[in-house]
Amino acid sequence: MSANTDRHESAVARYFEAWNASEPEELAKAVAAAWTIDGAYTDPLSDVGGHEQITAVIAAAHEQFPGFAFRLVGSVDGHHDTARFSWELVSEAGGTPSGGGSAPVAGFDVITLGADGRIRSVLGFLDRVPAGA
Repeated sequence: MSANTDRHESAVARYFEAWNASEPEELAKAVAAAWTIDGAYTDPLSDVGGHEQITAVIAAAHEQFPGFAFRLVGSVDGHHDTARFSWELVSEAGGTPSGGGSAPVAGFDVITLGADGRIRSVLGFLDRVPAGA
């Protein structure tokens, strides 16, 4: 495993820590650890920048899908300062994401990293979204 691969996987791990943080203070800290101060997040439903707005998008996802967690699907693929990975939103059982539950939302993201290894930008793509979401 190359140092670059480690860098990509570490950034993605921090990304999922942010998306799965449930308490406001924990979420704010996780977003700050994952994104650069001027980091951005863009998907078909959102286009935001900065920690405060990214935190608000994540909090809104928790409100819309209570009891669900984001999980990596497959492996992280990356080169230079860019990585891509697939994910799904799964129901939680006993505090951990279950592998057997439904996944109402799934997609893949492409991230660009800053020099410090934190995310500068996310381009998200939604492969599966429930009707009315």
